[in-house]
Amino acid sequence: MSDALAQETIDYVAIRRLQSAYADSVTRRAWSELDDLFLPDATVTVDTVTSEPILLTGGGAVGDFIAAAVERFEFFEMVILNAVVDLAVDGDADLAHGRQFTCELRQDKSNGRWTNAYGMYQDDYARRAGRWWFARRRYQSIARTGRAEVFPFSTRPGFD
Repeated sequence: MSDALAQETIDYVAIRRLQSAYADSVTRRAWSELDDLFLPDATVTVDTVTSEPILLTGGGAVGDFIAAAVERFEFFEMVILNAVVDLAVDGDADLAHGRQFTCELRQDKSNGRWTNAYGMYQDDYARRAGRWWFARRRYQSIARTGRAEVFPFSTRPGFD
């Protein structure tokens, strides 16, 4: 195996581990762990489609937002359905892009009702100090059960 192919494999696995660590932290509601996944100035845009997008900065703000959003659920699990990673963006070995499709499995505390929410993350990753971080995330809801809502992919600026 060439050195370039070995490094590509190492980078791909490291970014997939980052994606998995995020889903694991959110599922376990381990909000403080998000600081170890996001660069301090990383921006996160949350577009639920049914309201104006929310802009957050850093892992702490992301954790605070998600904690409030999932408080109403007795059970909550984030499942990664599919993900792709593009390495060496614009020839820079320390930058990568990715797309991740997720499903949230949820049970409401108040009535026991189960729902699913489907979404897509569009990510920018940056390698700093020898490891990969989220540098930017853009989340968009793409469907929700309960009200049987399905949304087209966003045409808002910053979503590609």
